[in-house]
Amino acid sequence: MPKRKLTQAEMPVADHAFYGLVWAGTTLTERVDRALSKAHDLPASWFEVMLWLASSPDPVPASVLGNSTMLSRSQVSRVVDALQARGLVTRTPSAKDARSVEVALTPAGHRLFTEADATRRETLAPAFTDLLDRDDLEALSAVWLKLKAAKEKTEGPA
Repeated sequence: MPKRKLTQAEMPVADHAFYGLVWAGTTLTERVDRALSKAHDLPASWFEVMLWLASSPDPVPASVLGNSTMLSRSQVSRVVDALQARGLVTRTPSAKDARSVEVALTPAGHRLFTEADATRRETLAPAFTDLLDRDDLEALSAVWLKLKAAKEKTEGPA
């Protein structure tokens, strides 16, 4: 008997919505990872750390990076090590907490981030931002914020 896919109508809406989010996240992340790796020798996980650093006017405590990214603290530490080895970030002792270090992009890190961010946006455009209007993007953002707030309420900040 030929195999066929289940249709959306045959699947409960909550299941379809959940697996749609998983599919979209996986597909878009893989697309961005391939493009960043090819163009800049920069895995998506490295880009994510750089995104948070580029978004902050001040050096960021390493612990905050661990709480902000979708990476574990040990992954963040390995990524920061790799970025530092490439001269893209600096680590400095925190002036506020002697047990902590702060991480910042170097000028080379800022340049690479700017180039990589343009690549990321170009890569996402045909599969995401060009397909969705402002209302779609705001709805997705609202869903994400709602799910994140519920997680933080029950588990604490990520």
